[in-house]
Amino acid sequence: MTSWSGYQRRIREGGKYSSMWVPRVRCAGCRVTHALLPAFVLVGRLDVVESVGAVLEAVVESSGGVRPAAGRVEVPHTTARGWVRRFCARTRELAVGFSALAAELAGEVVTPLPDVHRHALQALGAAWRAATAFPGWIDCGRWRFIGAVTGGRLIAANTNSPYLIVGKRRFMPPVPSRDQNR
Repeated sequence: MTSWSGYQRRIREGGKYSSMWVPRVRCAGCRVTHALLPAFVLVGRLDVVESVGAVLEAVVESSGGVRPAAGRVEVPHTTARGWVRRFCARTRELAVGFSALAAELAGEVVTPLPDVHRHALQALGAAWRAATAFPGWIDCGRWRFIGAVTGGRLIAANTNSPYLIVGKRRFMPPVPSRDQNR
């Protein structure tokens, strides 16, 4: 990999906009370029992962709606509603992947809940708690950890499961397709 320029990207946190430089790298062998997004940025999203996580927790874990949760992180309710829809569309694969990650990291075994959306949040939390036993992860925070593991694709429109590979270990196992579950 060699440095290959980059681009300016806007981000929003707490209703305030800022700009950041996203470096790109290029593989010498295949000549493909990749953006090096930090863990607090999600692919195709303006808002930081902590804002997205706060809305998801507020809506899924409590009986509150999207509007109050969006107001607390200072984003339009339509944006927050889109986050919740994307998360709900991916909850099955996130629940399976992060439950397996928690077990792989010698964490707690996640028991499936009747509500698959809450089960996914429980699995995300279990994987985070298991990862905090390893150096460096506790400092980045739960939602940044989740952003890093998913490669910034926590609520991305592309549903291909991302893999974070460290050494020879995968941090998200292959997830069965929906057709195999029927």
